[in-house]
Amino acid sequence: QVQLVESGGGMVQAGESLRLSCTTSGLVSGLTFGNFALAWFRQAPGQEREGVSCITLYGETIFYRDSVKGRFTISRDNAKNSVYLQMNSLKPEDSARYYCAAVGHCSVSRGAVNPLHAWGQGTLVTVSS
Repeated sequence: QVQLVESGGGMVQAGESLRLSCTTSGLVSGLTFGNFALAWFRQAPGQEREGVSCITLYGETIFYRDSVKGRFTISRDNAKNSVYLQMNSLKPEDSARYYCAAVGHCSVSRGAVNPLHAWGQGTLVTVSS
């Protein structure tokens, strides 16, 4: 069973940056985290969890939801079974708890679909205006 540790969140002002990291140990369906498409999701209070970005195994496909395009950058390190999210020009509407996941599908048209394991604790991002 995979263990996820999301980190890097915090309280910042609008326009500032944060870099989220997700490090893992254990296995997902018998494979390490780095063998899957990886994604970041977020959930704000009272709202449904939504996909923010995803990246396929070798980075050949990357998806960003429209509201973060040009501001967020996803990256991965397969050897370290980790995924990262660089978030620049943060806005108050980016405030949420952010979660990483291995997913069954990542495409430009559909984004991240089918998380393959239970959610971790996430990391909280709060952006003030």
